[in-house]
Amino acid sequence: MTCLVENKLLITVFFFLLYFGGGLPKSLSSVYHLFLNPLEKEKDTLIVWSEAENYDLALSFQEKAGCDEIWEKICQVQGKDPSVDITQDLVDESEEERFDDMSSPGLELPSCELSRLEEIAELVASSLPSPLRREKLALALENEGYIKKLLEIFHVCEDLENIEGLHHLYEIIKGIFLLNRTALFEVMFSEECIMDVIGCLEYDPSLSQSRKHREFLTKTAKFKEVIPISDPELKQKIHQTYRVQYIQDMVLPTPSVFEENMLSTLHSFIFFNKVEIVGMLQEDEKFLTDLFAQLTDEATDEEKRQELVNFLKEFCAFSQTLQPQNRDAFFKTLSNMGILPALEVILGMDDAQVRSAATDIFSYLVEYNPSMVREFVMQEAQQNDDDILLINLIIEHMICDTDPELGGAVLLMGLLRTLVDPENMLATANKTEKTEFLGFFYKHCMHVLTAPLLANTTEDKPSKDDFQTAQLLALILELLTFCVEHHTYHIKNYIINKDILRRVLVLMASKHAFLALCALRFKRKIIGLKDEFYNRYIMKSFLFEPVVKAFLNNGSRYNLMNSAIIEMFEFIRVEDIKSLTAHVIENYWKALEDVDYVQTFKGLKLRFEQQRERQDNPKLDSMRSILRNHRYRRDARTLEDEEEMWFNTDEDDMEDGEAVVPPSDKPKNDEDIMDPISKFMERKKLKESEEKEVLLKTNLSGRQSPSFKLSFSSGTKSNLTSQSSASNLPGSPGSPGSPGSPGSPGSVSKSTSQMAAITTKGGLVGLVDYPDDDEEDDEDEDKEETLPLSKKAKLESS
Repeated sequence: MTCLVENKLLITVFFFLLYFGGGLPKSLSSVYHLFLNPLEKEKDTLIVWSEAENYDLALSFQEKAGCDEIWEKICQVQGKDPSVDITQDLVDESEEERFDDMSSPGLELPSCELSRLEEIAELVASSLPSPLRREKLALALENEGYIKKLLEIFHVCEDLENIEGLHHLYEIIKGIFLLNRTALFEVMFSEECIMDVIGCLEYDPSLSQSRKHREFLTKTAKFKEVIPISDPELKQKIHQTYRVQYIQDMVLPTPSVFEENMLSTLHSFIFFNKVEIVGMLQEDEKFLTDLFAQLTDEATDEEKRQELVNFLKEFCAFSQTLQPQNRDAFFKTLSNMGILPALEVILGMDDAQVRSAATDIFSYLVEYNPSMVREFVMQEAQQNDDDILLINLIIEHMICDTDPELGGAVLLMGLLRTLVDPENMLATANKTEKTEFLGFFYKHCMHVLTAPLLANTTEDKPSKDDFQTAQLLALILELLTFCVEHHTYHIKNYIINKDILRRVLVLMASKHAFLALCALRFKRKIIGLKDEFYNRYIMKSFLFEPVVKAFLNNGSRYNLMNSAIIEMFEFIRVEDIKSLTAHVIENYWKALEDVDYVQTFKGLKLRFEQQRERQDNPKLDSMRSILRNHRYRRDARTLEDEEEMWFNTDEDDMEDGEAVVPPSDKPKNDEDIMDPISKFMERKKLKESEEKEVLLKTNLSGRQSPSFKLSFSSGTKSNLTSQSSASNLPGSPGSPGSPGSPGSPGSVSKSTSQMAAITTKGGLVGLVDYPDDDEEDDEDEDKEETLPLSKKAKLESS
């Protein structure tokens, strides 16, 4: 009766999970555990229980009534009172002590007989949810040699074709795997037991027919000794690892969410087996010597060589599981055995599969130690021609990749990038790897890398513009862009001497937008260096023309090409690269002047005009540098000290009406004194009339002068140009530094006393307004008003 109720409830919960959970559970065991484990009802809508040591599960209900209904049925099966919120009985203290005491005799197993297989299977299944019971069961199985007894019964069941017994054995062996014990695995995976264990796992009760795993392992799967292995222990370890890997991948059912952590020891068993195999092969010098000898022997047939390369590839893949220290020893051993010369031979062959495997091996070596590879290729360059150098072979395979998506070429380009990256190059006291290797690379390898680019850009547009060619050229440009960013004079000399940039910009006419953008990115990287050697090369060859053409051909489309080109010109404007600014405006302004949806090109024109003004008025440029260096004013303390010295001069030392002159100057008569004053007044009147004229023109045009402080309004440009010759005179009205110059729109004449310091202060205040200038001027006026009458008289007479 209880069994019927339990099955009915099982079906109820099963359909409940199907309806509310959105899918079927992976196995009924997770539902079945719902009735075996202690449960707890929480918050009226949750039923919570533990599935394993690290897993807590819960059934969540939308309404309290549904939760209560399922809770009542669970309690009915377990014989508990539905009014309680937990179905677990209080554990007797003596029983708890017995479970905690691991030195106790442990779990008592039924005698290993055919008639008791069902009882054994139930015992194993009931022990899995509890960590303590799992531990006790594992100890019992280990101490009593129970696994071998079970395998003997397996042979009896097979002979008798007892399918029911075989199904029970499947559940028992699967449960032993879930105990996750290394000691049990060592017994099960031993040479005498492992095939019987696989045989037990062939009889899955959920399948209508048994699988033929043993037949596959013994007849179909063949063990190939590429190089004969003399060590029997090593051979046995290889067989064991293969079979255990097969059990994990093919024989055992896919573990459920609750069982994944129960197979961690199985993963570890395979991992350490691989580590042990690598170590044993590494120590066998005869084996490795024969391996590399046959790899490089021309007499070796292609099939044999392919097997050797595949073995070496798997050997290197196993090494990735080693600890760093052991991996270092592994690759040093391979290097001493001559793996790089062997790869050079293999990569020169016609077999695509062999070359592909060799490329994978090469990637392991580059990722491990790029310096080792660089040292080898520099040494071989002294003996071999450029065509058979290892790096050139890699470049050729990248160029000749037959994959439409260029998957292999992308991998090889990444390896080349690692090899030419200065960040991982060593520098010692005696030599610099960066200098030596880059010199070698640009001399022996760069022409091979750029050959497709140069061959495809002999005319004004790409000679081949199919998708695969465009992808290859994009990869080459990506590597060249990396070189521009990280290499110095090597790539600069190569680009300028080979006219690489002009050839790259031919690709701006490609129909593939990604390739045109790669070409533009290459030029943008060069301009970003702000190197005048590059700039002169660009201007001399008029290398902005392809960019401007592409910009105009793009029209009004707002896309990545449009934004990238504008950003490049904006960079030139913001960084104020004078040579490129002048070149662009002088040669391409007519094509760009109508672009008004951004202010980039008008800003470039303004930069250009300001630059021309500074060239036409060199004193203005020198005055800018003075103002920039001295913050546009003399030190206030120096002015105060000079004024104090003058005012502290004793009146008795001077006669009334006599000017104060330095001792070295000759006495001047009244005409000599009044002459410069009259000239100054004439200049002042001329300045005032010019200021009024400028103000009138500005008001008529309705425009303000540019915000840049040292530029002039549009109304004064022609005036300044016509007066450029006169501006060279310090005292001329058109001179930037003179008080009457229109180049100082903010300067005003306060008084005669202020004009005494015209070259140090008055002319400078007009260029840049400081907030505190007005305060200083007010202080000067106050100081003048408080002077004694005798001092004022002397000042006015001077």
